[in-house]
Amino acid sequence: MAGKFEIKKANNGEFFFSLIAGNHENVGRSETYKAKASALNGIESVKKNAGDMGRYAIKEGKDGKFYVSLKAGNGEVILTGQGYASEDGARKGCEAIGRAADGASTDDQS
Repeated sequence: MAGKFEIKKANNGEFFFSLIAGNHENVGRSETYKAKASALNGIESVKKNAGDMGRYAIKEGKDGKFYVSLKAGNGEVILTGQGYASEDGARKGCEAIGRAADGASTDDQS
């Protein structure tokens, strides 16, 4: 089920977006961008790359959780997911990001 991207303004005046799944769960967040246009480009990059499981990296954090990041073709991280209790859970999180991004709308809340 398609989700939606929410664009928001951070306290420092920069922009970021979150990917919200169809079940209303936040499955990922971007870095901050100085310009809204850059955040919109980031959303397009997530849409383009989220279906490619080769674009994801899963790393175990010091807290024992497994963290997901989605990378663009140039290797830059474009979306960071939540922490998961297991590596298998993180892989399922990658799939959830792909499903949510496919056909997702954009809700500008900035």
